[in-house]
Amino acid sequence: MNTKSFFLSLMLNILLLWSCSVDRENLTTKDLKSDIPKITNIQTVSFAVSGMTCEIGCAKTIQSKLSKKEGITDAIVVFTDSIATVSFDSSKTSTKEISSFITGIAGGDAYTASELKSKKSL
Repeated sequence: MNTKSFFLSLMLNILLLWSCSVDRENLTTKDLKSDIPKITNIQTVSFAVSGMTCEIGCAKTIQSKLSKKEGITDAIVVFTDSIATVSFDSSKTSTKEISSFITGIAGGDAYTASELKSKKSL
């Protein structure tokens, strides 16, 4: 190995070791958690959806459109039960907005959505 190659290899190794070092003494769990988005306003609500005539064309279309709406984190539409269950960030959208959104799919002539109130057990 010639002198140039040796020094180049040495410099590369030093640079590699220096760039990979982390100041672990000052790294805290708080620093790691700050990169994770906080979603604390998540709510789940179910809607009765009338007007669906098929699973593929209606239920899957509604589910797909709901999943793409801002503020909605999850949506499941069950054709056989005529129910859409939606998880959403209440700081970005509301149950009223979601109900109106479902009703407005297909030009507002096909579907009607109404919120199902959960039954509280004694």
